[in-house]
Amino acid sequence: MDAARTQEILFTDLATKVEKALSVIDEAFSRFAPRRLAVAVTGGKDSTLLLRLVLDASLAAGRTPPVVVHLDEGDPFPEITAFLDRLCRDWNVPLVVARNADLLGAGRTVGEWIPVSGLSEKNRLELSRLSFCGEGFVFDPESPVGNHLCKTVPLNAFLEQWKISALFTAIRWDEHEARLSEDFFSPRIAPPHLRVHPVLHFRERDVWEATFSRGLPFCELYRLGYRSLGTRSGTGKAADVPAWEQDLEHTPERVGRAMEKEAAMAALRCLGYL
Repeated sequence: MDAARTQEILFTDLATKVEKALSVIDEAFSRFAPRRLAVAVTGGKDSTLLLRLVLDASLAAGRTPPVVVHLDEGDPFPEITAFLDRLCRDWNVPLVVARNADLLGAGRTVGEWIPVSGLSEKNRLELSRLSFCGEGFVFDPESPVGNHLCKTVPLNAFLEQWKISALFTAIRWDEHEARLSEDFFSPRIAPPHLRVHPVLHFRERDVWEATFSRGLPFCELYRLGYRSLGTRSGTGKAADVPAWEQDLEHTPERVGRAMEKEAAMAALRCLGYL
């Protein structure tokens, strides 16, 4: 989508944005059978709003809701895990957890040394896609290597195993510059599927306004000053006031996130990252 059109949509009112989001969801519903659709959730405010919109649209259309998937990256905030468990229970949503079992095993510690020789052929192949040729690496899900192995690899495996044709995600244009080139419907090649981005045109402020106006739940970490939620070791508070009370218009949303991954975002997205 061209820059002028992007700016125009970004600054429409919230009701119009919600209407657009629902139209994107409805179009995906018209193109794919329910069993070929999935919704990615993180426990963050954006994906919670997305999931509610998809569930409401499913109900209105008399359709079976899509499968809901969460990526276990190996270093979660317990608050996020508890929130997701509660959300799925309250909304009666079965949750599929995708994880790289070969890499994570029964559990990893951030900072742990992982020898490449001990990984499966699949994971070694994925490392070569990153042009990684070392003998091992330090486990950190927010590093480019860790992010690819802990998130993109299990996501792609899920898409293939469940034969998913279209994946709803909650990415937004204003969240990161690497996402500015996205459109509401964005094809991927490996594995072949369509990414569907219903809240792409929402600003951070819009998400909070929609959250409060619709009475949606959210993870308690936002109240403590976090603005963008990632791994426990790779995410810090942005301020000492709740996220929605911070200067959302003049400070970066992902200021508390690990910078190595942020700098590599464009390259990671080419490999399939959200």
